[in-house]
Amino acid sequence: MTENILNTPAGRFVLEHSLAYEAEHGHKPGVYIKTFGCQQNEADSERLAGMAVVMGYEFTDTPENAGLVIFNTCAVREHAELKALSLTGQIKHIKAANPELIVCVCGCMVAQEHRLNDIKNRYPYVDFLFGTGTPEKLPKYLAEAIKTGKRSFYPDPSAMPVIPEGLPVRRESRFRAWVSIMYGCNNFCTYCVVPYVRGRERSRRREEILAEVRGLVDDGCREITLLGQRSA
Repeated sequence: MTENILNTPAGRFVLEHSLAYEAEHGHKPGVYIKTFGCQQNEADSERLAGMAVVMGYEFTDTPENAGLVIFNTCAVREHAELKALSLTGQIKHIKAANPELIVCVCGCMVAQEHRLNDIKNRYPYVDFLFGTGTPEKLPKYLAEAIKTGKRSFYPDPSAMPVIPEGLPVRRESRFRAWVSIMYGCNNFCTYCVVPYVRGRERSRRREEILAEVRGLVDDGCREITLLGQRSA
């Protein structure tokens, strides 16, 4: 899993940048991740966290101590949307005090074009945004932000994004784990935004799910929750 990230030019570039930062400051750059919404978002954030750790970051509980801030957003619950926007607004003074801070907003809100444009225009200090369909490209997006200093926006390219396998995961607990078995939904219920922000229904291969579960059990995990927007 680690090799998959570091075998990419972007992953290697970010790691080298982190190592240079550590040599200069005596500690690794910090990453702060705030997750809003459902358990699937929690699982997605664990993968983003895993990639950040592989690329040389260490976790911090406060954005003030971070070199990278990630807000993984929700578009299903209004309270979660408002909270995400509020916290994004509060980052402004932290970014002003630390111009090298990289700020990312991702997830379901960004998968909606009107929300992406709203965040892009209202929060000019956000460095890059991406939706739910390309979490595996965090190294690429982060490398571009570090290299160029320019803002970038990556709406999801497809209603049927590829399911990335083999990404590193940093879980909150050794004994409990989320395991995604499918993504998206085909129902298009009148009241529900999920098909529009998560894409069409697509399932992981049985072999991939079983391999992940067996690996978790071997590592001592005792409680595994299977996740899917429509897994019944």
